[in-house]
Amino acid sequence: MDWDKLRVFHAVAEAGSFTHAGASLSLSQSAISRQISTLEKSLNAPLFHRHARGLVLTEQGEMLYRTVHEVFAKLAVTESMINESKDRPKGPLRVTTTVAFGSTWLTPRINEFLALYPEISMTLLVDDSELDLAMGRADVAIRFVPPRQPDLVQRQLTTVRVHAYASPEYLARYGTPQAPEDLDDHRLIIYGTDVRPPVPNINWLLEAGARPGVKRRPILNVNNIYGMYRAVQTGVGIAALPDYMAHEDHNLVRVLAEMEGQAISAYFVYPEELRHSKRVTVFRDFLIQKIAESHF
Repeated sequence: MDWDKLRVFHAVAEAGSFTHAGASLSLSQSAISRQISTLEKSLNAPLFHRHARGLVLTEQGEMLYRTVHEVFAKLAVTESMINESKDRPKGPLRVTTTVAFGSTWLTPRINEFLALYPEISMTLLVDDSELDLAMGRADVAIRFVPPRQPDLVQRQLTTVRVHAYASPEYLARYGTPQAPEDLDDHRLIIYGTDVRPPVPNINWLLEAGARPGVKRRPILNVNNIYGMYRAVQTGVGIAALPDYMAHEDHNLVRVLAEMEGQAISAYFVYPEELRHSKRVTVFRDFLIQKIAESHF
């Protein structure tokens, strides 16, 4: 298979149309169409279903896309490592983590990291689902569950504690619970049960200290922890939040301080082929230093 045609095919699959792919490759729509048609003839298989609203990969197209995407991702990693300076880390660094951690803790510290390493270009992907590092969706991940893929390098960064938090406005209006059973009469914010949570045992407030026969009903379900945090900020109710959020927002009030959720381990994860990447190494060391300074 011709590499140029595979490059065009990959661009079309990513863009979903000849027009958008042509714009990214600086080629005309007709040139793109000819390249795809030639590739389909050489494989004797259709790669796209053509619709008025765009293109959809066929079963054969999906199979080819997965392979081509993985190859191009590995080539991009190799190119970055070859071009990386001997003295200074340089090149792109794609980091993925949860919406909550990325939005409240990591983002405010990125400017300091980039000031230390101005030749690194960072992309931050906040997503509560696990992006596939082996497929090149990101270079490194900060995760709160152990990685399931055997070909990933992992290092435990820290242990995150979880407590119940409310806003001063909420406590002024509804009172401060003095014992766990008091939560039976409070407005609880939980992680939506129709979405897989990014950390284990996230909705423990529904059961902690509940009186026999009492089924607590949440006032609000939210599908990510950052959304729960924003709801707490505005006085909607009480939620179980990681302590790093309280370190970033001193307006949060911990309630029932002796009551603690399951501790969560945070991991720094990356593919084996990036083990010797300077960009990955300096970012890992930066995170370790900043987490130590945060004392969470």
